[in-house]
Amino acid sequence: MAKQQEAVVDNRHYDVVLAPHITEKSTLLSEHNAVVFKVAGSATKPQIKAAVEALFSVTVTGVNTLVAKGKTKKWKGRDYTRSDVKKAIVTLAEGQSIDVTTGI
Repeated sequence: MAKQQEAVVDNRHYDVVLAPHITEKSTLLSEHNAVVFKVAGSATKPQIKAAVEALFSVTVTGVNTLVAKGKTKKWKGRDYTRSDVKKAIVTLAEGQSIDVTTGI
C-alpha cells in the first residue's frame, strides 16, 4: 500500500513540473544556481518546491513564478492566440545543480 502512495506522489510531482525551459536567458541564470521550468498554470510555489526537491533530489532555496501571456499571431491570414505559459525560476542551494539535458 505504501508503494502505491509513493507512486501517486510522484505522479503529482510530474503534473506540477512539466518541462525545463531552455533559452539563452535561462542558461545565464544557471551561473547563479537557478533553473527555469515550465509548470502547470495552477501550481503554487510550495508545490513547485516540493516537486523539484522530490524529482531531482536537491535543496531549493527559492521559487519565483511568472505567467507569460500568449501572443496573438497570424497563420494563413487567420488570427490565433498562443496559450499562456507559467514558468518557475527555481534557485538551488549553494553547490547543487540540475542537469536539464538528461531525462528524469
